[in-house]
Amino acid sequence: MEFFKIKRDIPFMRYALVFNVISALTFVAAVFFLVTKGLHYSVEFTGGTVMELRYPHAADQEKIRHSLEKLGFEQPEVSSFGTAQDVMLRLPTRHDLGANSSATVFNALCAAENGTPKQVHETNAKGEDVAHASCVNAAGAELVGLQRVEFVGPQVGEELAQNGLNALLMVVVGVMIYLAVRFEWKFAVAAIFANMHDVVIILGFFAFFQWEFSLTVLAAVLAVLGYSVNESVVIFDRIRETFRKQRKMSVTEVIDHAITSTMSRTIITHGCTEMMVLSMLFFGGMTLHYFAIALTIGILFGIYSSVFVAAAIAMWLGVKREDLVKPAKERDETDGAVV
Repeated sequence: MEFFKIKRDIPFMRYALVFNVISALTFVAAVFFLVTKGLHYSVEFTGGTVMELRYPHAADQEKIRHSLEKLGFEQPEVSSFGTAQDVMLRLPTRHDLGANSSATVFNALCAAENGTPKQVHETNAKGEDVAHASCVNAAGAELVGLQRVEFVGPQVGEELAQNGLNALLMVVVGVMIYLAVRFEWKFAVAAIFANMHDVVIILGFFAFFQWEFSLTVLAAVLAVLGYSVNESVVIFDRIRETFRKQRKMSVTEVIDHAITSTMSRTIITHGCTEMMVLSMLFFGGMTLHYFAIALTIGILFGIYSSVFVAAAIAMWLGVKREDLVKPAKERDETDGAVV
């Protein structure tokens, strides 16, 4: 489907060198910030305390976050799960709060609700007596219930970080193999350069602004990898198709024509996707905030890298018609039975 069609090819490759110099400078800046500032890892990676709370009504997450900031927590993770009444807190380790930091946090949240903390004993499904903290008002009604407290150790965080790096490497290797098989090794190398360009720039943004890097952000980075590959594959496929149809065009003209002919599809696809991502960014709350930011940066740079980085690198690596279109074999006059 096309909303519009550009009749004259846009000379993208004429400005490829200029845009790739800009990309290289941006890439170097991102690496610099990653090395000097580093990523601001969340509790999943650094270790900390996970608390699950239950409210009798829809929890006011901004009020909870404000109470935690008063205790000295910077950018505390507050998210709902299951229902609006259930809230999960992910808090970094605070040695100044003592060994029982979860009790201090719960007491502060209870005070914010004008309640009194107490221990409540209940019988679970197995018939065992289980005690948990509860915050009640003067009439004895529960205002906040502490459902679970779990400590995430640094060792678990290191394991998650290593698993995340392994997943990233597996995706990169899988993409290279797929593109080398479907197209040609020059396209595979070009696509990997473009994809790593997108990933490093996303991480560079998070390092520069010290945004929290969590498992959801890692999921967004992996999603951007697949998204960027999809855009590159569309352009590469159109390049192969143009090589087959237009035999008098030069390599530069073929690439310009392929990119221009996919512009309508690119605008429709990425425009719709970006609308959904921006909806999550502005209306999804803090739970989806950094996830949506990572996707927004990745989508914008994914379009840029597929056009100016991947296609340009493939051109500079010397891709030609013979790489993608195998010449037809001439029929031997002696083929067949000879009497």
